[in-house]
Amino acid sequence: MKKYLISALFLGLTGGFALSSYGAKAPLPSEGEAGSAKRTVQMLPSAEEETDFHKLSGNLRAYPYVDNEPPAQTPPPAGYRPFHLEHYGRHGSRWLIGGNDYLIPVKNLEKAERAGKLTPLGAETLAALREIEKASHGRLGELSDKGALQHQAIGRRMARNYPELFTDSSFVDAKATVVIRCILSMLNGLQGIREVAPNVSTRSDASHADMYFMNYDDKPAWVIKDRAEETVLKDYREKHKLSGDYLSRLVTDPQFARDSVEPGLMPYLYWVLANTQGHTGQPWLLDKVLTADEAREAWRYDNGMWTLHCIDTPLTERRMPYTQRMLLKNIIESTDTAINSTRPSVNLRYGHDGILINFITLMELDDLGREFASIEEAEAAGLRSYDLIPMAGNIQLVFYRNDDGDVLVKALLNEREMRLPAEPVSGPYYRWNDLRDYYMKKIEPYL
Repeated sequence: MKKYLISALFLGLTGGFALSSYGAKAPLPSEGEAGSAKRTVQMLPSAEEETDFHKLSGNLRAYPYVDNEPPAQTPPPAGYRPFHLEHYGRHGSRWLIGGNDYLIPVKNLEKAERAGKLTPLGAETLAALREIEKASHGRLGELSDKGALQHQAIGRRMARNYPELFTDSSFVDAKATVVIRCILSMLNGLQGIREVAPNVSTRSDASHADMYFMNYDDKPAWVIKDRAEETVLKDYREKHKLSGDYLSRLVTDPQFARDSVEPGLMPYLYWVLANTQGHTGQPWLLDKVLTADEAREAWRYDNGMWTLHCIDTPLTERRMPYTQRMLLKNIIESTDTAINSTRPSVNLRYGHDGILINFITLMELDDLGREFASIEEAEAAGLRSYDLIPMAGNIQLVFYRNDDGDVLVKALLNEREMRLPAEPVSGPYYRWNDLRDYYMKKIEPYL
């Protein structure tokens, strides 16, 4: 198959490119447990309590840790040092993918403009939408300027947090799906690493040959999901349909708004306004156009789809987490190689939200892999797109070893420590052999 190689020379020439619900499997260690570090668990607000409009933008939320730092990490048990890291990350903030995503809100509000029925906020919103739509020409789906900065920041922190993994003798292997926003995210991540560890050896690649684990196309699973969307998701969206009250802030004539502006306007207006946070210079109007309750309902329209896409539920024949079995198998095999090597190593993978969210449930991070009876039940347990798959969302598995060769692992989701489906050795640290056996037995029937 045709292979696309991204060279280190290209990186050098281009410079900067453009929750917690815990199950019985992983109880919190007591503070008096031998060798355990004291750890504070920050409970995230429920969706009903959430009023941050940037979060209520769902999977369009810009990565939260660029100019500010993520939560502090728990130190490893005494005698354990990092020797390997496995990673899967979503591309950074991007332009919306479809041309109609930008064009439909403009055309719908222009009807009110021609009729002389726009409010001052409606006129302000339409002017911004026109500028954004014009700027999107030729850039649909591409990485934004802020998307590049997000991955640079993640790369820098990775190298600073684990200097033992980014020495002159280390090796960093980076792969991306064959989509330009993912390739550029990879290059920006490597740039961030090199800013801290300029002499680390790296290799970067984007090839169709790796798509079987980087972006696996599980056609039988998609058939099951599509069937559930026609019934379960449709019913869910009917219950959480956004009312047209927001239009009174944009259009002066309620009847005209209902008849001529509202049809087909959502979710496109929500998507464009929510996505401006991922671009420098685009205005933030979401909290002027929508109330928090309205933004929450607009978010649920999308979150219901993401939830059905990834959870373990009879609604999709308990099939969806296993769409990422090949990714988990690849990570296990890559870790086996690293354990048998004396060279520090890092494996980076840059892909998409639809892969990341199913990988979260397959790995059972923070017990999100348990069986759910409904979309609502999963949301209440923490299945919220803005916490799990923001732009540049990522999983990092950091492996530690002591002088006796005992291997521990810590999981980070968006640089926050996560629970794994085993008894912890200490705080967020788990014995890798236990998890390796558990995961291999879990995915074996689907390989």
